[in-house]
Amino acid sequence: MVNLITDQIDIWTSAQIQRTNGAGRGNHSANNSLHGIKKLRELILELAVRGKLVPQEPKDEPASVLLEKIAKEKARLIKEGKIKKEKPLPAISDEEKPFALPKGWEWARLPDISAYKPGKTPSTKNPIYWSNDSTGIPWVSISDMKHFGLITDTDKRITQAAVDQIFKYDVTPAGSLLMSFKLTVGKISILDIDAYHNEAIISIQPFMGLSRDYLFKFLPKRALAGNTKSAIMGNTLNADSIALLLIPVPPLAEQHRIVAKVDELMDLCDQLEQQQSYCDAAHQRLVEVMLATLTSATNQDEFVDAWHRIANHFDVLFTTEQSVDQLKQIILQLAVMGKLVSQEPKDEPASVLLEKIAKEKARLIKEGKVKKQDRLLKITDDEKPFEIPHGWVWVRFGEVVNFKSDLVNPNDYLDWDQIAPDSIEKGTGKLLFRRTVAESGVKGPNNKFCTGQILYSKIRPSLSKAIVAAFDGLCSADMYPLDPMIDSQFLLKDILSNTFLVQVRIAENRVKMPKLNIQSLSNIIIPIPPLAEQNRIVAKVDELMAVCDTFAERIKDAQTTQVQLADAIVEQAII
Repeated sequence: MVNLITDQIDIWTSAQIQRTNGAGRGNHSANNSLHGIKKLRELILELAVRGKLVPQEPKDEPASVLLEKIAKEKARLIKEGKIKKEKPLPAISDEEKPFALPKGWEWARLPDISAYKPGKTPSTKNPIYWSNDSTGIPWVSISDMKHFGLITDTDKRITQAAVDQIFKYDVTPAGSLLMSFKLTVGKISILDIDAYHNEAIISIQPFMGLSRDYLFKFLPKRALAGNTKSAIMGNTLNADSIALLLIPVPPLAEQHRIVAKVDELMDLCDQLEQQQSYCDAAHQRLVEVMLATLTSATNQDEFVDAWHRIANHFDVLFTTEQSVDQLKQIILQLAVMGKLVSQEPKDEPASVLLEKIAKEKARLIKEGKVKKQDRLLKITDDEKPFEIPHGWVWVRFGEVVNFKSDLVNPNDYLDWDQIAPDSIEKGTGKLLFRRTVAESGVKGPNNKFCTGQILYSKIRPSLSKAIVAAFDGLCSADMYPLDPMIDSQFLLKDILSNTFLVQVRIAENRVKMPKLNIQSLSNIIIPIPPLAEQNRIVAKVDELMAVCDTFAERIKDAQTTQVQLADAIVEQAII
């Protein structure tokens, strides 16, 4: 078993699954699941329950003798009225047994090895059953349970009246096992306090001769293999299917050896998981620091040196989807800082472009085609986050766009395409899917938009969602259709850059509503290059983003292969 872990250590630690769509730039450990280590934990439990984790000892008293002793103990408890007599259980057929057991082991049904009972929920409409302070008696719901953990407190507490009128039996003592069998099947915890519990949970007391810790580790897996039925809120086991659950029972001495070995190996998994999380965090931080040297370079020589350092270690730095996302963001940032393409002295300066835009805006206002905007504040030197190249200018966002609002009844446009914030990938400017107004099911007013406009989400969780429309359609009232007066693709890259997002986060904290208003958005400052350079920047960014997408696809393919290898190793190991 140790060799199976150590020989495949790269597979266990490198097989990861992306939890998000890959567009986010959040914490890596939050975005990724360590699939390999998860599969290793599953393998450990599977080998243990099949008797393949620790060697069998011929001197151990066989489980058949143990089950005879448990049957006598159970009969005594029934005779003394301490537990109820159940209806006879059917004999275990060979067809039921999911796998062969080692010599000395036996299959048993859950009632053969433990007493258990479901709980109750007093009427929530009757206040006499529920306590509002800490003097009440703990009452466990599934949300209070930590899988494979301890229950030390409960969110709700009941009164003595509930005990006397509803439960009418003694409290479940600390040390008991609790397992959910409705909605969430197989969630298990150990009670660390005396408590009652609800009807979706059974409390379990193993009979003498069966290790509580053994049952704690392996009952969930057997419960999930039981005859579950679909319910409105999830799968469930009923009283009959719980009673029929098959549990592999080793000799008592071997139960203890198994528990000790599982604990030892799970500790090793914890160490591997922590080590991998540290490595992932360190890698992410390294990428951040290395990429930051590009944006912080104060002259061309520093920039070239920083790029060479990155290029020399490219295969080490950009090995995860997260790192490629970071690279994409830096490309956007370099683009809006004027560091991605060279400047051409012959280009008409952006100041001339702005004069033309101002005249065009005045004409549109005079003709009543756009509304006159509130006067925008003059940009101060303190607002400018970095130096821009010669020929560029800083402008307010409202100077280079016109806000459009043409609200219509969506029922009049059922066959048009409809876009909402959920249609757009965060931070990439990509449309995730298209749907018609009829398919979207929207009822309230929507804005009409046309090809070439920028659609920008103004709601807080989606403030980095924007696209250039490639067709005419309707968009959610939570989006601004914008008429760009510069290259629309360059303006989109400005919007998606960190320079823009930093200001958006500041602006959104100043408004009480969860939406960014026109005035706040209009006053954000952005760098504008000459029009010809805008075109060159867009072309270069698109070229580099395509390369990044290729990297990301290769990484994704490699991760898929690693996950498949981890799954295959587990499958082969338990045959």
